[in-house]
Amino acid sequence: MNDTPASSSAPEARQQLALLRDALFHLHKALVDSERISYEQNIGTITSPNHFLQLLTGDPWFAWLQPLSQLIVAMDEAMDAKAKTPLDAAAAAALVKQTAAMLVASETGEGFARHYFDALQRDPDVVMAHAEAARLFRPPRSTG
Repeated sequence: MNDTPASSSAPEARQQLALLRDALFHLHKALVDSERISYEQNIGTITSPNHFLQLLTGDPWFAWLQPLSQLIVAMDEAMDAKAKTPLDAAAAAALVKQTAAMLVASETGEGFARHYFDALQRDPDVVMAHAEAARLFRPPRSTG
């Protein structure tokens, strides 16, 4: 991303935010899939899609994913053409900043950061999805 959303026009900021949102959605799916495998290895078989949905929305095992889910929803709402407040570059930049702050794994942390660290350690699909998202919220490296 050559321009940060703060220095972009609203249409450019919307486009950049849409790309980041899509990358986060892919990351979320990778995390959900990884957590499902871990759950089944540690707790037991998930018997149906309905059972899985119930676990995703109500079981403490999956609760750590909620902040990421909420961030994706916030991006969707911000980009909604019917939103009360039109998306501007500053609002897009705030969501990008929130993403960068959230996607920090910590071996010694708690909550999301710790679970995120664990998922990155056990699943290469999560690592790849993280790299794709990070590419969109990190400033480009200068050369020379």
